[in-house]
Amino acid sequence: MTTTVLRDATHWDEVVAELGYEHLRRHGLRHTGLTWMADAGVPLHVLRIIAGDGSLQTTQRYLHPDLRALVAAGRSLSGHLRGAPAPSRPLAASLQALR
Repeated sequence: MTTTVLRDATHWDEVVAELGYEHLRRHGLRHTGLTWMADAGVPLHVLRIIAGDGSLQTTQRYLHPDLRALVAAGRSLSGHLRGAPAPSRPLAASLQALR
């Protein structure tokens, strides 16, 4: 969906003027919508198709995880590391030999 189609379908200019939000830009909705879909678990390769981008790198530029998502990622890693089993004896011996 292009921003022109969005503008025409929603009467964007009139709506933002009436609400007093002339600073809002349609392109910002693209960033927000794609970020929300990514936060909801939509895979990046699917987001690329939805956005109509030619590459995953282009799509990634639109994604802006919020602080909650970053904190959740850190907690997830911490939980994983706390639950990680100790290395087996052969692995522990190999690791010790590398020191």
